[in-house]
Amino acid sequence: MLSLTPAALQRVQDKHSGRGANPCARDADRAVALVRMGIAESFLRTLLTPLIVTAYTGVNCLGEGVDAWWSALRSRGSGLRACAFEDAALETFVGQVDGVERVRLRAELAWFDCRNNRLAQLGLEQDGFADAVSAARARYGPHRIAVVLGTSTSGVGATEHAYRHRDPVTGALPADFHYIETQNTFSLAAFVRRTLDLGGVAHVVSTACSSSAKVFASAARLIDSGLADAALVGGVDSLCLTTLYGFRSLDLLSREPCRPYDAERTGISIGEGAGFALLERTGEGVAFVGVGESADAYHMSTPHPEGLGARLAMERALASASVAPEEIGYVNLHGTATRTNDAAEGRAVRDVFGSRTPCSATKGAHGHLLGAAGITEAIVAIMSLERGWLPGTANTRALDLACGCHVLLQGEPAGARYVLSNSFGFGGNNCSLVFGRTP
Repeated sequence: MLSLTPAALQRVQDKHSGRGANPCARDADRAVALVRMGIAESFLRTLLTPLIVTAYTGVNCLGEGVDAWWSALRSRGSGLRACAFEDAALETFVGQVDGVERVRLRAELAWFDCRNNRLAQLGLEQDGFADAVSAARARYGPHRIAVVLGTSTSGVGATEHAYRHRDPVTGALPADFHYIETQNTFSLAAFVRRTLDLGGVAHVVSTACSSSAKVFASAARLIDSGLADAALVGGVDSLCLTTLYGFRSLDLLSREPCRPYDAERTGISIGEGAGFALLERTGEGVAFVGVGESADAYHMSTPHPEGLGARLAMERALASASVAPEEIGYVNLHGTATRTNDAAEGRAVRDVFGSRTPCSATKGAHGHLLGAAGITEAIVAIMSLERGWLPGTANTRALDLACGCHVLLQGEPAGARYVLSNSFGFGGNNCSLVFGRTP
């Protein structure tokens, strides 16, 4: 049980009420402390019961299956290429997955057919993951395995296509357009449950770019409450014109492959992909030991300039794991390569960890996967523990030193015991995950 002692809480109150405080203290520090006072007893006191990541898989522009990802990350490679998605007339680079058009769903799942669910199926077919889920289903029963997934686009692309084929007289959408099984966000969880013959609690988290990180927190709560014995977590997001033109309207798309934390970074590169993990109370694998969530609500699309929400999420994750900042051997940065995101996150990471903890951002390799970013980068963090290697930051050439944290350009060997992965979404919706080696 972790809790602020009355004396410690009083020191926080004294510092930020003026007694013994520096009158020039930053507003962000004051806000952090005020929030802490409110959540000290209700949040920080609760430690996460560790869960074992017994299996994981995924697909993105680096390849099908995690070994393909790791090979690219070890060589600092990138799967980003000039955008040729459908008829998008945009000067940008994307992380498009090859072969999605050739994926065929089972006949009884035909109504679920859309790019997002095809990506999901392609991901589930890799790394022996479906077999691992089948074995878990035999151990616990299909109704005791929860399905908690993240997405931001779901099957929006199917709706785009449907609107292009409306009846020219009535405006009616085509009869073969099935909203509930495609664009509806729960479509993803429903499709995965039916594909893997699962019947437990299921829901979808849609909090933009933190979606498939927050699923770990949701799954842990379900298991801790006794509503499930295991959980399949993950996320899927697919390229569509709404996303591409939406980010273009915000002037956030880079005209070159994105360069996270580069002094000359110019914006993001949108990608697509799927990732899944199986969480159980026991088994072999890396442990999920901590999670921190925050919502600073600073702005609809711009992060808090002081990194307030990011800092809170990281501190809460460390508290949840009962791990000190100096025990973290690697931070997988959210690192979108926008001017404001990298500056705010870098400041927050420096405030929490100082300037020595190794960090890197992998979006230069696979692009920003939006609702699938959290699970993808969590898997990268897990692999860094298992394989003893910290990935570098693809495409980045000259670091922006003003960001303040220790960003690796080249990968390096390491023997970290704990790693942390950041995922920060629009609206200041933030999530940090801590993973650790098992004895």
